[in-house]
Amino acid sequence: MDATLGVLVRAALLRAAALCYYLLFGSLGDVVLVTALFLWTRGSLVFNFLEDNYTDDFLQASLVITVALTYLRFRVQYHSRSVEPPTSTQNWLGKPLLFPCRTTHTRFFPKKHSFAYSYLLVGIPVGWTGVAGGMISSGGNDADIKGWYHVDASDYLERGSGGLGLRGKLDAYLKSQGVDASRYPYAYLATAAKFLGYHFNPVSFWYLYSAEKSLVAIILEVNNTFDERRMYFLTADDDAGGLIEGSENDAVVGDTRTQTGGPSSKPLRRTWPKDFHVSPFNSRKGAYTLAAHDPLLRNTEGRGPINNTINLISSKNHAKLAALIFSEGDAIDPMEMTVLQKFKFLASWWWVGFVTFPRILKEATLLFFRRKLHVWYRPEPLKTSIGRHADRTESQLEPLFRRYLRHLVEQSPIPLVVQYVPSGLPDAPSEIMTSALAEKDHNLAEKMEFKVLTPAFYSRFVCYAHDFEAIFSELNENNTIWVSKPELLPKLVIKKEPPPLLQTSSYLDYGYSTAIKKLRRRPERIERPLTSSQSGSTHSQEDIRGFRISAMDGYVIAHEDSKARRVYRDSVLRLFIADRIAMGNVDILQLENWIFRLLLAWIAIP
Repeated sequence: MDATLGVLVRAALLRAAALCYYLLFGSLGDVVLVTALFLWTRGSLVFNFLEDNYTDDFLQASLVITVALTYLRFRVQYHSRSVEPPTSTQNWLGKPLLFPCRTTHTRFFPKKHSFAYSYLLVGIPVGWTGVAGGMISSGGNDADIKGWYHVDASDYLERGSGGLGLRGKLDAYLKSQGVDASRYPYAYLATAAKFLGYHFNPVSFWYLYSAEKSLVAIILEVNNTFDERRMYFLTADDDAGGLIEGSENDAVVGDTRTQTGGPSSKPLRRTWPKDFHVSPFNSRKGAYTLAAHDPLLRNTEGRGPINNTINLISSKNHAKLAALIFSEGDAIDPMEMTVLQKFKFLASWWWVGFVTFPRILKEATLLFFRRKLHVWYRPEPLKTSIGRHADRTESQLEPLFRRYLRHLVEQSPIPLVVQYVPSGLPDAPSEIMTSALAEKDHNLAEKMEFKVLTPAFYSRFVCYAHDFEAIFSELNENNTIWVSKPELLPKLVIKKEPPPLLQTSSYLDYGYSTAIKKLRRRPERIERPLTSSQSGSTHSQEDIRGFRISAMDGYVIAHEDSKARRVYRDSVLRLFIADRIAMGNVDILQLENWIFRLLLAWIAIP
């Protein structure tokens, strides 16, 4: 009897503790979780209540209404998908087309390996917006009905800025390369477009044409599986400074499929240094060669085939890999397709985009386990590349770091102008920051560019207690930032006074700040071994320095409002706790949190 009573008392205390947690820290997610568990364990009570109080007639009427509304929605969307492309006075080069293709990859050394699979490219004139035959669309807003294959300007070139459109983004990119965009009045984009809102796009081809409608340049927009991006601007009249000599290379490039049509069928050929990490089975050294044929060659309305070859040349000038993508048959004009042809095409090609990434994983598995190739660990991107998207924590820390950097610049003891370039946030603009002394005389101001190469910098910066140590470690050791004039950094981050003592306006802020100070520790150095056969140094020195709060902690407490302080302390604490109990991974910490909540919900339900 006493033992049974003790068990009941302990169960009641556990439920009371769980309920107290929900009252103090509960969220909508907890409500959903508890409700789901209640329906799972006590669902029969709910279903019996519905069965006793609601008749079959009501359920039948609800079913009829749902089917009718679904049918009407389908009819509206079907007719909307038959929209013609908008008329325009612009003389486009080419028109929206579907290019059924095939891609092949052949690796020559250190182990031979090859594969081939189907691939679908969508081609559109750059600057065109509208819907072509319900199959291809470009431009518009989220509320507009789109084609099955949609090209969204925000997904291309520099991240975000979709409002500029493809032509506006192309002009902005060319300007950033010091090129006059008017030299290329016509452009045509061949890409893996979104299907049902999803796409995985390893490479897009931007064909640039002169006023005479001749192919004179091409932009390769390359994306790796780590969500990083690199654009290569290649012109037909480049100097040969980046070329690599060697008959072996020429033999591989000449392996492309020939195209008839006279002298103008000669492909655009370029060679340039490799500086972007694409495959984990190749280093960042070596060079690429390209042979690209004009997809609009047969006529200016675009009925020519896709026919491109990219070769990888090793740093020792050996042909290492050849990748080809070429059309299988003529391009398809969606405006000339019947309803039956559209149905057959979608039935044959809808799945291709979804399996591109799984196919890459399959071949990588074969290379690693069967061919026994070493893996080259991903290095941080270079200045010429675009870093991955920021995660939630990094997105929250970037605006705070931006304001803190602006504060440092304004307090600089020298006339200083800093151009800050963020990373990972699609629509976060770069910013010119000016010191108080530079405001008085711009002519005397020193100018410096501060570019963040990867959003990992934001989560790493808050781990340091000293700005000087943070900036120079991330610049020289970890390569997460790039600075045009490093010699000016001491004038920006070295302060004459020590960090302030911890002074807060509430006990809550004091508690959070103390926890941050106690949990803070210097982040591990980003050390990338060359391959999986090598290992980096596992030796780490314990930091025995006693710290006050960091300078950024002090800035947030003294200058930011309560909402920004809450965002900062929650983000930093989440990072620091994950570093202690979740292998430094915030996602693992969230999983542990949900498991804890699930246990509480299980306890709370009698």
